[in-house]
Amino acid sequence: MYPLDARGVASLLREYAQRTALRGGNPYRAKAYSRAADSLAALAVPLDVLVAEDRLTEIPGVGDAIADIITKVHKTGSHPSLEKLRKEIPAGVLEMLAVPGLRPEKVLRLYKDLGIGSLSELEAAAKDDRIKKAKGLGAALQTKILQNLAIAKSGEGRLHLHRAAALLAHAKDSIRQSRPELKRVTIAGDFRRGCELVGDLAIVAEAAKPDKTSTPSADGLQIRVSDRKHFGAALLFATGSAGHIEQLQALAAETGMRLGADGLHKGRTLIAGEEAEIYSALGLPFIDPELREGRGEVELGLKGKLPKLVTDQDLRGILHCHTDASDGTETLETMAKATRQRGFEYFGVADHSKSAHYAGGLSVEEIAQQHREADRLNKRFGKDFRILKGIESDILADGSLDYEDDVLERFDFVVASIHGRFKLDHKAQTQRLLRAISDPHTTLIGHMTGRQLQRRPGYEIDVDKVLRACAKHDVVVEINAHPWRLDLDWRWHQAALEFGCMMSINPDAHSISELDHMHWGVLMARKGGVPADRVLNAMTLAEITRYFRQKRRSLARAA
Repeated sequence: MYPLDARGVASLLREYAQRTALRGGNPYRAKAYSRAADSLAALAVPLDVLVAEDRLTEIPGVGDAIADIITKVHKTGSHPSLEKLRKEIPAGVLEMLAVPGLRPEKVLRLYKDLGIGSLSELEAAAKDDRIKKAKGLGAALQTKILQNLAIAKSGEGRLHLHRAAALLAHAKDSIRQSRPELKRVTIAGDFRRGCELVGDLAIVAEAAKPDKTSTPSADGLQIRVSDRKHFGAALLFATGSAGHIEQLQALAAETGMRLGADGLHKGRTLIAGEEAEIYSALGLPFIDPELREGRGEVELGLKGKLPKLVTDQDLRGILHCHTDASDGTETLETMAKATRQRGFEYFGVADHSKSAHYAGGLSVEEIAQQHREADRLNKRFGKDFRILKGIESDILADGSLDYEDDVLERFDFVVASIHGRFKLDHKAQTQRLLRAISDPHTTLIGHMTGRQLQRRPGYEIDVDKVLRACAKHDVVVEINAHPWRLDLDWRWHQAALEFGCMMSINPDAHSISELDHMHWGVLMARKGGVPADRVLNAMTLAEITRYFRQKRRSLARAA
């Protein structure tokens, strides 16, 4: 039974994290254990090797203290501190920590005051109205629990894109170091398809001879090893999705061929083993991994109508960013310079508006000050780079924008976003957005549904009606690239395009590092089938300056 492998240790370390969170104290300690557990689950080198060679601190998120815990758990199957914590709280209580918005102290209250000891008991208590009657808990918490139970169940075991990226990058490096004989070490699975949450951590590698002992694991990192002749087929199957593969197999069968993880065959003859060759032999162009969801991409490929997807290189500038004037961490100058260093032509500052007191929203005087600073910096930058003056205006409860019209007219662009009153009903919330969209000052609608992945669902709106209104009023739809948002959901992108909407891929950056969130937005746009010519910030500086100028002229004529 012992020593435990990496997945076994990861499971116990995750339990340690949960019990530590329930105990209280420093919240970062529990988060550190949880992150280390994720890293262990994606380990590409056997844990016993790392322990024996004293290399545990090479694992992302593992320092000396956590390395000591891992070593003891690996060798004995437990840890004295974990055993002590287990005596305090039943195992079922830990399940409730998966519900977004349900903090550890509330979980303890639910257990101690109401005797709720599992996720199923929590759901039953919420449906029976037992929680809203309890002192210190109440109706608001009960409503949040009912809303977020589905998120807890659907997001179980899945990682945000940026977290999965870090783990997979480390896994690739580990494989290359520990098994130098392997070639073409390639990430596959959900991540290669650009899924917003990643549960399938998969890597495919090429070896001189297939590794018959290498089979996909039940959970954690999956490593498939194939020979050169069959590598492409192995990568295709490891990438998925199941629906896409089934459609390809059906297409192969129609033409008397057989498609399997060992390649495309006709009888006993291997027709194609590389991905591109397989698609070509099936009469298809290469289908980008992000599109492989079994949602009509094969049919589009047969008709020659697959879109040419936007790439990172297509983007010419960044819009919707924050500075320390509101709730960002850096100055306007620092953020602009960092954007320029990344090769972009413009930086669109969009700090919070005055009603966003929680985020240091800008007063009219502070707007004037920021604009003077932008003018000063633009003179220094010259013609090749420009700060565009924007604002993220709160959409107020009645759908009106923050600030009077004469203030809104001073901006190059206005991002209109909802930041409060999320619980308005479906009709009222939709009408709120429709009024904001009809305001001629609105340039973009920011994070349209307000969702935060694995934290909260989006507010209830008629997305179809909102997108039609955006097209009618020439309002751009944001693809918010923050990995916790990725909003608008890629499943709505085709509808937006068909209605005639332009899109804008925005990082919603509050720091320099968050400028690089743009990549996740590009992945979402690609997954939604968005081409570069429908992306606002794929325009050059000259083009977007002209676009905003024309928008302001239209506004002046309407006035």
